[in-house]
Amino acid sequence: MDNYEYSELLKTLTTKLENVKAIIKPEIIKNRLKEISTMEEDESFWTDIERAKNIQKEKNRLNTILLKYTKANSLVVDAKELLEMAIEEEDSETVEQLFSEAQNLESNVRKVEIEVMLSGEEDGNNAIISIHPGAGGTESNDWASMLYRMYLRWAEIKGFKVETLDFQEGEEAGIKDVSFIIKGENAYGYLKVENGIHRLVRISPFDSNAKRHTSFSSVMVSPEVDDDIDIEIEDKDIRVDTYRASGAGGQHVNKTDSAIRITHIETNIVVQCQNDRSQHKNRANAMKMLKSRLYELELEKQQAQKDGIQKSEIGWGHQIRSYVLTPYQQVKDNRSNKAYSKVDAILEGDIDRVIEDVLIHLSS
Repeated sequence: MDNYEYSELLKTLTTKLENVKAIIKPEIIKNRLKEISTMEEDESFWTDIERAKNIQKEKNRLNTILLKYTKANSLVVDAKELLEMAIEEEDSETVEQLFSEAQNLESNVRKVEIEVMLSGEEDGNNAIISIHPGAGGTESNDWASMLYRMYLRWAEIKGFKVETLDFQEGEEAGIKDVSFIIKGENAYGYLKVENGIHRLVRISPFDSNAKRHTSFSSVMVSPEVDDDIDIEIEDKDIRVDTYRASGAGGQHVNKTDSAIRITHIETNIVVQCQNDRSQHKNRANAMKMLKSRLYELELEKQQAQKDGIQKSEIGWGHQIRSYVLTPYQQVKDNRSNKAYSKVDAILEGDIDRVIEDVLIHLSS
């Protein structure tokens, strides 16, 4: 990288930060933080615990955004000033140091971009994920299990916790169905872009003729609903079915009708849970999943109205990404239109870059 290239990088990063500034409006954030500080000084503020908790949550979110923006902006401004002085004084050592730190500088600005994109109220929530294999039997079941592993590894890499809600093994391999919660900061904000159909192309390990197969699995992601979000579901709105869980033979879960399937009649949303031996706990988890799906549906409707999109165009039922293992190796996302060659790393959970590229594309 020469002086010209570095100057162009600084221009690009400055433009990105200007775009971030236009979105977050630092002065408005500062004014709001002053308002909150004044409110906190009033003794009556703490009498309404729920309100105080929500405002504290807002305060923390605003402080985090402002701090990251200010830090990234200072780094870019300092780099510009240092480069100008180093060139003027012919200080090659400082110039080389700036070049060596260019990648970190770019990474810091990218993190701020992502932070701003994850500043929606529900983005900070935990994520409830359901993976359903498409038609194709063993092939699709195995692909669903590969996706499940990918998200588990991603959660592990980020230090997030995972709670399984429902898990049904495939008859020969893979899984027939799985639902789980990933708990961590901005889990939903990141994973919401995973909503959709994921396509796999490979030489099938289950085909003795070693033919190429294409498999599909759907991934559905919704935010875990906070207790302070009131979603009313009456008994008349749902149909509840109990059935015998389908775990490995001989286990207690196979001997009682502990599994729960709930169908929301108006929307035809179906959720099920069989992971616990207690029917009561399975029902509670299934209701949690249903509330989250209904909340996600409402968010989609509101966004569609804002964007002027017809209701029929909303949903996760579209192919968003292809994972090709043969005749070449490539993962390509249909929204960002970017391709990635490190397929093995992605399937092992290294998906931050893929997700972030989609977030940046959708915000542009």
